[in-house]
Amino acid sequence: MTVFGMRNMPQDHPLSRVYRIAGGLIGAVLLVFGVLGFFDQLAFFDTEGDRVAGLSTNAVLSTISVVVGLILIGAAATGGNLSANVNAIFGALFLASGFANMCVLRTSWNILNFSMSNVIFSFVVGLALLTFGFYGRVSGGLPADNPFVRARHGLDPETGAVVDEDAAAAAGVRQGEDTPARRPEDTGPDPRV
Repeated sequence: MTVFGMRNMPQDHPLSRVYRIAGGLIGAVLLVFGVLGFFDQLAFFDTEGDRVAGLSTNAVLSTISVVVGLILIGAAATGGNLSANVNAIFGALFLASGFANMCVLRTSWNILNFSMSNVIFSFVVGLALLTFGFYGRVSGGLPADNPFVRARHGLDPETGAVVDEDAAAAAGVRQGEDTPARRPEDTGPDPRV
């Protein structure tokens, strides 16, 4: 599975623990929230102010929280690129959910019984999951031997050999180089040395 075209993060990358632990912890929080919602014996589509741990909930939201929590914990236990990909996907979904549920607050369409605190929680969790899903994958300062930099410039992520001549030419990569060539307008010392 690839997320946004990023498929080759080394399995032994030192940052893998960061996104595994973070995704697992967020999954555990969601799992506890969902289970506490079930203990309160909430109605399935109840939209009246039932609160668990400061957030409004009903049985549907508790079920969704338990399922997503288990998926995040399972991905963290599996590790590797799967964990980062799941974190990135669910981060985007949490952000979308926050915006969508903010639009239906105080309407009959609010079937998940969201309140503004739930919306803020969705934004915070979404940003955290996106951060941990993309940590070490996208940045302006990634080193030239990073597999994602190599893939963007038409190079094989593992070996650095040119595999896409057109992409490599567009990026200014010459055969045998790990990075794009310097542009005429670049000034100062060469950061590649």
